[in-house]
Amino acid sequence: MPVPPLPVYLSPDQLCIGVFVQLELNWLEHDFARGSFKISTAQQLAQIRQLGLQRIRVDPERSDAATRPAMAAAAAGAQTPGGAMTGDAGTGTGTGTGTGTGTDAENDADTSGASGSATAPEPALQAQRERAAKIERQRLAMSACEAQFAKAAGVLREINTNLFARPADAALSAGHLVQQMLDTILSDQDIAVHLMNDKSGGEELYFHSLNVTVLAVMLGRALGLAPEELRQLGIGCLFHDIGKRDIPDRVRNKTEALNRAERNLMQQHPTYGVAMAEKLQLPVGAVSIVAQHHEFADGSGYPHGLKGAQIAPLARIAAIVNTYDDLCNQHGLHEPLTPFEALAQMFAQQRQHFDAAMLNQFIRCMGVYPPGTIVELSNSALGMVVSISSANPLRPTIVLYDPSIAPSEAMIVDLESEPALSIKATLKPAQLPREVHDYLSPRKHATYFFSAGARPPSAR
Repeated sequence: MPVPPLPVYLSPDQLCIGVFVQLELNWLEHDFARGSFKISTAQQLAQIRQLGLQRIRVDPERSDAATRPAMAAAAAGAQTPGGAMTGDAGTGTGTGTGTGTGTDAENDADTSGASGSATAPEPALQAQRERAAKIERQRLAMSACEAQFAKAAGVLREINTNLFARPADAALSAGHLVQQMLDTILSDQDIAVHLMNDKSGGEELYFHSLNVTVLAVMLGRALGLAPEELRQLGIGCLFHDIGKRDIPDRVRNKTEALNRAERNLMQQHPTYGVAMAEKLQLPVGAVSIVAQHHEFADGSGYPHGLKGAQIAPLARIAAIVNTYDDLCNQHGLHEPLTPFEALAQMFAQQRQHFDAAMLNQFIRCMGVYPPGTIVELSNSALGMVVSISSANPLRPTIVLYDPSIAPSEAMIVDLESEPALSIKATLKPAQLPREVHDYLSPRKHATYFFSAGARPPSAR
């Protein structure tokens, strides 16, 4: 059985840009987004040296090739004064620095500093505390958002239950629910869109409707709609699929391909929905959404094949977000797309279906990397986007995979406050190693809700 190579350590002064380091510290004991990374800036180098460690473990294989000769020389000179050390800390096999004699006492002294127990300078400790507090605030904000989502879903469930028995009450409850959303989204604070846990959502009709409503009012706000327009947009999206209640379950829930007759029947649900929308006495803008949310700008939609300006503006917004949610949460013959793939497909292959300015604004709102996207960062860390901010959607908040931390306490990184980090690539959940997939738990359903003021003023 081959003997694994001994770990390689360098002193802080021997580090340079391009060296891959593995900090043997708890994540709260340093101010980096990840304990293992390649040094890419002079600032990172200075921060590592300020940690107060006597030696730092390095990985030559993952370091830049140009740094390896110097690392090999440092390792070879481990027995010379000031040389680096190799060997496992605490085993007594390491070589002491400074005297070259390698006595037990010297080895014990040297390895005690290598364990990562050195006290960090006060500024570093303060930064660590602030970082831990910020992560806790982010975690609490997401938990509060999930609670609000669950409450909204419960109201929508009740609305659907009362739809036929007490239509007036259902319409009134829908108006109150939309107004609560608008009270949040029309605040002067930044709006953060969060990914909800799978346990919060489901495949029921009302969860799709709630998702479409959340995304639509977010897009409407970005487009500068007036409050009354936003209200009608929200109400229309809550009820946009109401006509599907008149479609037999065997057709609506069918997972195999629909035949022509079934497809024609399904395409009548907007028409069926108009009759119920009028019974509910929904405002004109909301009724237009029920009637036209499947109409496309190029005339390829249904039920009437309307084009361009023939489609009501609010219905054009609904068509964009409804398509996005359908792509992310489709079932049956087609595998759901990742949020990133859904946006890419809409822009690259389906843009002729939509109002160009509205589609471009939607992509800006979702930030290219929508919540639910699996990403690889510039430091090779893997994670999942869990929220985006209206202030800077290109710098989302990401939960990171780190096997040294329990998933319930997973590291949360706000890229807006980590300028040295960036997103290098997006991944499909199927591309993740099993342990990473289990840790991040990619959502089967991309369900969203929003909150206000998710980032403190100092982060904006």
